[in-house]
Amino acid sequence: MTLDRRAELGEFLRSRRARLRPEEVGLVDHTARRRVPGLRREELALLAGVSVDHYVRLEQGRTLHFSESVLDAVARALRLNQVERDHLYRLARPWDGEEPPAKQQVRPGLRRLLDSAADVPAYIVGRGTNVLAWNRLAAALITDFGALPPRERNLARLVFLDEGMRELYEDWPAKASDVVAYLRLDATRNPGDPDIADLIENLSESAEFRALWERHELKDKTHGRYVYLHPVVGRLDLGFETLRLPDDPDQGLVAHTVEPDSPSAAALQLLSGLAAEAAPVTGR
Repeated sequence: MTLDRRAELGEFLRSRRARLRPEEVGLVDHTARRRVPGLRREELALLAGVSVDHYVRLEQGRTLHFSESVLDAVARALRLNQVERDHLYRLARPWDGEEPPAKQQVRPGLRRLLDSAADVPAYIVGRGTNVLAWNRLAAALITDFGALPPRERNLARLVFLDEGMRELYEDWPAKASDVVAYLRLDATRNPGDPDIADLIENLSESAEFRALWERHELKDKTHGRYVYLHPVVGRLDLGFETLRLPDDPDQGLVAHTVEPDSPSAAALQLLSGLAAEAAPVTGR
């Protein structure tokens, strides 16, 4: 399975038209009944200040040689955020068909950094939501990554195919939605990565994954929070921060944070003590 950039471009633009209503963008709707949700193509073209034919050619992917001014105008009309705007530019530009990216490696210094953060669940996530390295507390919190075959050390695969993940996250649907949004962004950033294509094809056997994939949501993993329902220490309300590596932005170090003197801090401290008593499981 490979990413069809022209089809992806059209589906993305249609999904963004569908979420806008004429009254939201200052248009008067004289039609009592609309056959499709959201803005029509001609309405979007009017807002963007381009001809209807020009916009239709963009949405149908007839060519991938649109000017920057046209793409900017369409992005403004669709009210795209920065992540979505960058996504539009990637899809609307020809792909040079470069070779598949090399296998990602984690520097020894980063592995030592993970080891030293004994009281902070931390891991390194790479392309396609692959977990490349982790510390002992991350394994105790999420799953024993070291016990899994390398192919299964993947957040998207775990979230959709591991039943334990459904019980681990208090709001599993929100976690699943985030993971799909991360994966779609990665897929367009790395169109030549066969592992990402294979992962998407495998996950598409899940109706839940397909429904989320078809929404064309995009999200960069930066910061946020998840509530974990850990089977041993109970509820943990944890934030997370993602630090991108300057020389490999496709790798991010994800570290969890906790409110001091909170019940979650006490639960995390207990989990840290239990993890320290167990055999080392740091990712190698």
